[in-house]
Amino acid sequence: MNILSSLAQLKEGQTGKVKTLYTTGSMRRRLQDLGIVEGTTIECLQRSPGGDPVAYKIRGTIIALRSEDANKIIITH
Repeated sequence: MNILSSLAQLKEGQTGKVKTLYTTGSMRRRLQDLGIVEGTTIECLQRSPGGDPVAYKIRGTIIALRSEDANKIIITH
């Protein structure tokens, strides 16, 4: 079953595949440069004690994203 949600909604240990990015300009380019493109599998590794930022495993690299940015990444899982 393909359920659409934002990356920010993943819980620790869950994975999802990128469907689309709802951002433009330099932030969109930065996310794409990090490998966040359609079809990429992303795993939620760990949330900080305050809940923001969150560590994600993307293409073998661990990247921290703020919730504000993770909400603009739509995934299927």
